[in-house]
Amino acid sequence: MMSFENVRWPEIWDATKDTLYMMAASLLFTIILGLMLGIILFLTSRRQLLEQPVVYAVLSFIVNVLRSVPFVILMILIMPVTKMLTGTTLGVEGSIPPLVAAATPFFARLVETSLREVDRGVVEAAQAMGASNWDIVRRVLLKESSPGLLAAVTITAVTLVSYTAMSGVIGGGGLGDLALRYGYQRFQTDVMLVTVALLIVLVQVLQTAGDALVRRYSRK
Repeated sequence: MMSFENVRWPEIWDATKDTLYMMAASLLFTIILGLMLGIILFLTSRRQLLEQPVVYAVLSFIVNVLRSVPFVILMILIMPVTKMLTGTTLGVEGSIPPLVAAATPFFARLVETSLREVDRGVVEAAQAMGASNWDIVRRVLLKESSPGLLAAVTITAVTLVSYTAMSGVIGGGGLGDLALRYGYQRFQTDVMLVTVALLIVLVQVLQTAGDALVRRYSRK
């Protein structure tokens, strides 16, 4: 029977707080940037309000490139940008820029997909009533797509949890860093099991909360 003798609970708690902070901060920036990017992608696409094929093609290409780069490689590639923004490439602060860079294009695509699911008839009715493009985005598209957007936020939050764990490869802090330094490099299986269990619990909590919000707004 495992005794968990190598587990230092204060250190585990500090690492958990670091993971939560990284996830929350990066999720906030991801929602802001990804929502704007997703709306622009949708509006400039074919047969939409601001149809701009060239703009859409360029943005779509950039999004696809960023989504195709593995997260560990992306962290290394944008280290100069991370250093410029935060003054460090290590620790919690050094992990947030690459987390945002990786999650924003992913979330933007989910936003674009959610907006495409809005009934075009509703948009046309708003146009016929003289609504401006901004009013259509704010009062029609975002409102009608709210269940899909909440689901997108949930998926992104869960994805960010796994990204925070991978950030331990470059000393990003949090549970992933703890699992790598003690669980893997020092062969402390008990530490590895505890960190993995906590990550699983965090994912389950996020998914359950997100699903509850989606069900609530879907009924309205």
